Amino acid sequence: MNHKTLITIPCLLVLLEPAHMKESPNTIAESIIIQDREFKTDALPRPLTLDRELGIVSAPYLEAEIIHRARDAKRGLYEIRGTVTPKGDYLVMFPDGGHYGGAGKRGEGKVNDMLAYRSSDKGKTWEGPTVAFDIDYNQHGFIPFIPKGSKRIYAFGTQPIWGMYDPEELGLSENAPIGYRYSDDDGYTWSEVRVIRPKNDPDFLGMSVMRMTETESGTWLLGSHEADWSYKPIMTRQYLLRSENQGQTWELLPGQRHGGWYAKGFNRMDEGRPIDLGGGEVFFMTRAAEGHLWGAWSKDDGKSWTYPKPTPLVHPDAPPMLFKLSDGKTLIAFHHNRSKIQTADLAGNRSQHYDRSEIWFATSRDGGRSWSEPQFVFVTVLEPFFDNIWRDYNTSYLDAFIDDGLINIFCPHRWERVLYLRIKEKDLDKFPLRKAFLD
Repeated sequence: MNHKTLITIPCLLVLLEPAHMKESPNTIAESIIIQDREFKTDALPRPLTLDRELGIVSAPYLEAEIIHRARDAKRGLYEIRGTVTPKGDYLVMFPDGGHYGGAGKRGEGKVNDMLAYRSSDKGKTWEGPTVAFDIDYNQHGFIPFIPKGSKRIYAFGTQPIWGMYDPEELGLSENAPIGYRYSDDDGYTWSEVRVIRPKNDPDFLGMSVMRMTETESGTWLLGSHEADWSYKPIMTRQYLLRSENQGQTWELLPGQRHGGWYAKGFNRMDEGRPIDLGGGEVFFMTRAAEGHLWGAWSKDDGKSWTYPKPTPLVHPDAPPMLFKLSDGKTLIAFHHNRSKIQTADLAGNRSQHYDRSEIWFATSRDGGRSWSEPQFVFVTVLEPFFDNIWRDYNTSYLDAFIDDGLINIFCPHRWERVLYLRIKEKDLDKFPLRKAFLD
């Protein structure tokens, strides 16, 4: 692995006080589990390498560094998203502080800020952190979106606006309005929020944090789901928000609440990611509790869909991490490649949190219908610190964008640090298959 020293340049906007930072220690575990096999960290199989500072064991064909640590490790940071701005900068944003879905229950009110980092030299150095949106309510993840031919950046996502969102409502603490802001100055300043009110369900509340897409005809598609934790086990339903007129009006698919998609037998489906395939065809990958990522397809610009079904990609109850390579056709899906126990009970299923410790990838050249054999990228190697397996083993929810042949990856490692990795597209074939070090 090529490891770099991070250079952080202070920015003139709103700065965060480093004195408030309470970091977790980098204590390396004596052994790790990869695909159900245990390996001593001082005797790793080829070609894997250990990076003690980053706290990962990885294939050597990448560069990696930490560009931010949570101001308070116990509170953590959440979903990281990045984009190349219209002027060519790299812009990365994420909420730092408590999760919006639990703040009201503890009577804390506003607990987090949407932080931003910017790089003007393609990720070599970073400016930040700054506060992207100086607002009075908590933030969820930033969904970056730049329409074709536009210089406007949109920031879509969940909007837990006080008075429109009730964190105390039984089981519904994650459901909030979905909306967006936009920036016409390359992401330095942003408009006020605009709430999406679908024509067929104007009061829709849900959660959106997965990337969206624009079709060749200009249709916008954004995934959203609703959750009800008062059900035991939890109940979720997956939807798509669709707009044919650049966000002026929206329709909720496959219909108004509570008729969203779900995996039969599990009563759950959430965190869906649409991606345009061209020629009116769209692929939709979504999270399920069954043990695989699921997929659905549309051949009419996202108006109607096949019912979601499992793909070959093994994955616990965790989100899709789906992107398109620079050829404009090949899909790459990062996934965990293990799922020991399939259950709808997210809160009670400890295994699915352990199963988030590894990152693999697979590619598809036929719109997500078939996938290559998975290849290993990295696994977390740090000893538990948080007494919370959801925190201690997390490598999930990573984001990526491709620029000039480089896959830029951002991972909320243990929900406490922004781990930035770069992989050359031409090196993807070098990453090890399972048989390379597990036979």
